[in-house]
Amino acid sequence: MPSIHRLAIMAVLMVFLTPSISRAGGMDLVPPQRQPATSCFACGRQQSVLASTDDQAAGSTPPTTDSRPGAFRRVLKTRSPGIAYLDTTLIGAVYGLVDWAGLHHLDHTVNQDTSGIWSIARPSRFPPALIAGTALAAIWEGGQNRLGRTLWQSLDSAALAGLSTYTLKYTFGRERPAQTTNPDRWFQGSHAQSFPSGDVSAVTALVTPMIIEYRHTDPAVYLLALVPAFDMVARVKAHGHWQTDVVGGCLVGALSGYYAHRFDKPLILSIMPHGFEVGLRKRF
Repeated sequence: MPSIHRLAIMAVLMVFLTPSISRAGGMDLVPPQRQPATSCFACGRQQSVLASTDDQAAGSTPPTTDSRPGAFRRVLKTRSPGIAYLDTTLIGAVYGLVDWAGLHHLDHTVNQDTSGIWSIARPSRFPPALIAGTALAAIWEGGQNRLGRTLWQSLDSAALAGLSTYTLKYTFGRERPAQTTNPDRWFQGSHAQSFPSGDVSAVTALVTPMIIEYRHTDPAVYLLALVPAFDMVARVKAHGHWQTDVVGGCLVGALSGYYAHRFDKPLILSIMPHGFEVGLRKRF
């Protein structure tokens, strides 16, 4: 399909996606309107009838501009797991549409290399090992201290990223470099799951809550960003993904980590027995 036709289709879909994101975040994009002034014939003067009775009682005049945060900021402030999943998936879908519309022209195959340090990407063993290690550390620490709570948030983040990632994989059906040399093979069925990278989204999702939590007190935590960066290169070298696939995976993982860090309480921990809240560390 010519790129100009794809851009037109993407523009139409964006018209429908943008209101969906706004409604999902519980937002009203139209600022509240003040009621027009009415005449008070009893006293012969104009009185401004305000919409808020509290402002009338206090004798204050509300500002004429809407001071509420914008639509995108309201979306990012959500603490609802369901809305977090929906927003992450929709934002990932928007990126996928941009990729399908023309960004994929940046993709190209590289010389396959799964030797040495790159061997960890084929078969994919890196994310499961990191998830298992994070889970063991979370069980050891419990959820009553800063580190333990953040570890449980990382597990929530990985779960959220997994749900969003596989929704997008089955939606876009892109073939992997191991299946074709043409990066423009989209919507090929359930056997094609290149976009976005599940490995990269999982690894990014695991480190993002840690970076957000400790970025002010321990700036060295930013070094954790090297972990998903390594996985991105490894997956491309293994011909498991195209370049834009791993960028999409990083986007989904980062959004998942951001949202998981905002949850009032780690979700997985909240459904576990109380002993997991205390942690094994306090039992020994």
